[in-house]
Amino acid sequence: MRLLYVHERFGALAGAEANAHITATELGKRGHHMAILHGPSTGKNEAGWNATFPDRFPINPDAGAESARKAIAAFSPDVVYVHKMADLDVIQALVDSGKPLVRMVHDHDIYCMRSYKYNYFTREICTRAASAYCIFPCLASVVRNPGPGFPLKWVSYTDKKREIALNQQFRRMVVVTTYMRDELLKNGFDPARIRIHAPVPRMGDPNLRSTFSDRNLILYAGQIIRGKGVDVLLESLAKVKSPFECIILGDGNHKAFCEDLSRKLGLQDRVHFKGFIPQEELKAYYRECSVVALSSLWPEPIATIGLEVMRYALPVVAFDAGGIKDWLIDGHNGYLVPWMDRDAFARRTDELLNNKPLARKLGENGLQLVSERYDFDGYIKDLESMFAEVAGAPAKA
Repeated sequence: MRLLYVHERFGALAGAEANAHITATELGKRGHHMAILHGPSTGKNEAGWNATFPDRFPINPDAGAESARKAIAAFSPDVVYVHKMADLDVIQALVDSGKPLVRMVHDHDIYCMRSYKYNYFTREICTRAASAYCIFPCLASVVRNPGPGFPLKWVSYTDKKREIALNQQFRRMVVVTTYMRDELLKNGFDPARIRIHAPVPRMGDPNLRSTFSDRNLILYAGQIIRGKGVDVLLESLAKVKSPFECIILGDGNHKAFCEDLSRKLGLQDRVHFKGFIPQEELKAYYRECSVVALSSLWPEPIATIGLEVMRYALPVVAFDAGGIKDWLIDGHNGYLVPWMDRDAFARRTDELLNNKPLARKLGENGLQLVSERYDFDGYIKDLESMFAEVAGAPAKA
């Protein structure tokens, strides 16, 4: 098949880029012809992306629709596979082309004006579909601008409704969890067009297992931004009765606040902020880790770090937010704690630190679960079957 990927970036950056690159690379190895319609470069691993996508079509920011039409005409794809793309002119041109369209839903961008289904000020998770409520009282029309210039930007409710309507015309919407499927259903998507294909984490080292030593190491790895709840994790750790050491890996705009909070809570001798480290260096911490803490307060689509650490037979303690419950089974491979319940988080963490045979057992349960449910070869075969299905099926009215 001739597969045209569409993505807002070109090159490595985060989870969406990793998924696009790894799937396209494997599909290319299986004989499919790969091309990409893309936005600006990230400047990272461009050589790898060039090798994966022999045919590349950059999007002109001033003529997105024309760029999409030219790519369709030049490559003549059997299927167009859209990842993250907010340019509605590009999406409109793809819909107008009549080509079979598949959309990978990485996050909440399509149906949430804030893009993360979480109120930055109240920290409450939104459970509503897109509606006039987004304008008032949610006030989601005004959001933070992560780019240069003024710190706030305007988001159009009319444009968001148009984006939903355009995506409803795609042949398939690919989501990573049942939670994400349910979010699409709330917003009027056809259940017959939704498929759950959870991303497959990196393979673990089969020879690496934690010692579950008396070091009582708790590990957090991820961004340090408000939605990730590192401050609430620290407040939970302040309630842990067992001796412990916590390593926090990652960076973000909430790091300075969390470092200060750690000092105020008297945790500075037990909690250490190490910043971002390369993937390979994580293994040194996995060898000593007793518990992996996942403190996200925003509704994670899936939280792939959890799947990754299960490859190393490590138990997880997490707040019940978003799609985490798809893979974290309370009492089986860790503990799923009620949202924002600091006492429960501390209690479950204490339980694993004090009972290493239990921690080891839950970790092994997690390894078995991730090995059986998240198989990379099966994941790629499922994608191939879906592409073949939409390429050969007539468009649904």
